[in-house]
Amino acid sequence: MIQEAGDYLQGQLPDHPNHSKGRNPYAHVAICVKSKFNASYKDIEDEKFDEVVSYINFLRENPS
Repeated sequence: MIQEAGDYLQGQLPDHPNHSKGRNPYAHVAICVKSKFNASYKDIEDEKFDEVVSYINFLRENPS
C-alpha cells in the first residue's frame, strides 16, 4: 500500500529546499506513517491495520 501511494504521489509533492533533486514520495509516506504511529510500518500492531490504511489514503489525497 505504501508502494502504491508512493507511485501515486510521484511528482505531486511540493518542492522543498532540502531536496534539490526532488522529494521521494515512498520515503515521505513511510516517514509520515512512522511519525503518526510511533513505529515503523512493519512494527505497527495488526489491530491498527484499518487505521493505517485510512491514514495512507489521507496522505494520497493531501500531498504535503
